[in-house]
Amino acid sequence: MRPNLITSGPSSNEGQSALLRAYFEKRANLVRFFAARTGSLEAAEDLAQDLYLKLAAREETVDAWAPVGLLYRIATNLMLDTARSAQRSAQREAGWRMVARTDLGGAEVDDGPAADEVIVSRQRLGQLVEAVAELPPQMGRAFRLHKLEGLSQIQTAQAMGVSVKMVEKHVSVALKALIARLQS
Repeated sequence: MRPNLITSGPSSNEGQSALLRAYFEKRANLVRFFAARTGSLEAAEDLAQDLYLKLAAREETVDAWAPVGLLYRIATNLMLDTARSAQRSAQREAGWRMVARTDLGGAEVDDGPAADEVIVSRQRLGQLVEAVAELPPQMGRAFRLHKLEGLSQIQTAQAMGVSVKMVEKHVSVALKALIARLQS
């Protein structure tokens, strides 16, 4: 019994391995092979391209005794790997849909906020951004560092070069001003 692979030097005078030569000779047959199994000519063309990339990445010193047989074995394995990957992806997507969506009477219902709520929220956010921009510079900086960037009061005081008490005062006054502005 002969082994499938042997190690040798470059296998052709064209600089192509026997597998690549077999691929180019049998490419049309490979596309038909893939199309018959996937039911899609587009998927077949994609698989043929992926097969070429896989073969081109192989070491040139590896050559096959039966390159066509090995070519179809690699093609089958590639097709199975692609199908398994698509199946895992579909299962993840279905699982996500089950968690992220609500089903009422067999129909999916979006749990997201209503469009009018989104518009109102965006308007309020715009008002808040404007209000923060209108705060006095030191107060606005203290508010942004502590409340928006998440620094502690000590870190904010160090970054601004002021006392922690001053940061507390700036943030407190800023919050009162922002609440008053947004309630009007």
